[in-house]
Amino acid sequence: MSRRPVAQINLAALGHNLQRVQQLAPASKVLAVLKANAYGHGLVKVAQALTAADAFAVARIDEALALRTAGIVKPIVLLEGFYEAAELPILLANNLQTVVHNELQLMALEQAELDGQLKVWLKIDTGMHRLGIAPEQFAEFYRRLWQCPAVQPGIRLMSHFCCADIPGSDKTEQQQALFQLLCSDKAEQQSLANSAAIISLPQSHADWVRPGLMLHGISPLPNQSGQQHQLQPVMRLSSRLIAMRQVQAGETVGYGGNWQAKVTTWIGVIAIGYGDGYPRHASNGTPVWLEGREVQLVGRVSMDMITVDLGECPTETIGAEAVLWGPELAIERVAQCADTIPYELLCNITPRVNYQYLTGQ
Repeated sequence: MSRRPVAQINLAALGHNLQRVQQLAPASKVLAVLKANAYGHGLVKVAQALTAADAFAVARIDEALALRTAGIVKPIVLLEGFYEAAELPILLANNLQTVVHNELQLMALEQAELDGQLKVWLKIDTGMHRLGIAPEQFAEFYRRLWQCPAVQPGIRLMSHFCCADIPGSDKTEQQQALFQLLCSDKAEQQSLANSAAIISLPQSHADWVRPGLMLHGISPLPNQSGQQHQLQPVMRLSSRLIAMRQVQAGETVGYGGNWQAKVTTWIGVIAIGYGDGYPRHASNGTPVWLEGREVQLVGRVSMDMITVDLGECPTETIGAEAVLWGPELAIERVAQCADTIPYELLCNITPRVNYQYLTGQ
């Protein structure tokens, strides 16, 4: 019996979720965001499965080169752009597109002596205040990029919402209005909508949408599940019950003794912990799906193990499968119990977990 946790990645569910994006934004092209190892699902495998996407987006050049090495030929956009001028020939040789979001990048393009031209996305900071040029810089950047010999004609215009996951946010309306004020008279293709905006702000879809989290079947909106948006979970994280013991009323379990049994009960030990990426700060009561029923986490999460309350008369035996999140148990619930977000849970999965890719329904 293997004690190694397993992350099953359902590629059919991934395809279903892409179709759902296309249903929600039928007039838009899809720039599928695969940064951070495709949100912990496996960069290359996910890209190979998303054959219906129009292009891929990653954060950094090493991610893009990994896709090219694996034979991915679709357009790839670097969301953080390039870091130094020496990378520009690499971008050109690998047919990579770059976001431009600051003066240094613009100057590097103007000074570059390349054998071809690069496709550029100009990012405008409409209120996120992370990456992007200031609105008052837009006219100058737009003009200089059009005049730059290293840049392909037809730059693309983009921005990023900071509060799209907060329904009714005035900030989102302000950002969209500012972007439209700057870009409405431009013929170039435009992109604003991330996963949250794809679902809740159809007026922001524009020419390109940028789904990330929702491709993996998870809701980007608070207190909602992917199922509510007709999405299917892609990852099923599971492990095994490796020990059982009875504890008496008043006895404690785990480091610090922060959980105390109120009655005599059975405790189950499951082979997963923060060394595998399970959240260390998951609280007592966090749900775990154990062979057809929901049990609760008790005691602190250890590096390699968690403990759950099996009740007074458990029917499970050692070797029983435990699902930490997946179709049986929404990851959104687990994230809430750990005072975090699903993004972090997915990205924190470590190499100790065995990945299995499923192609069937």
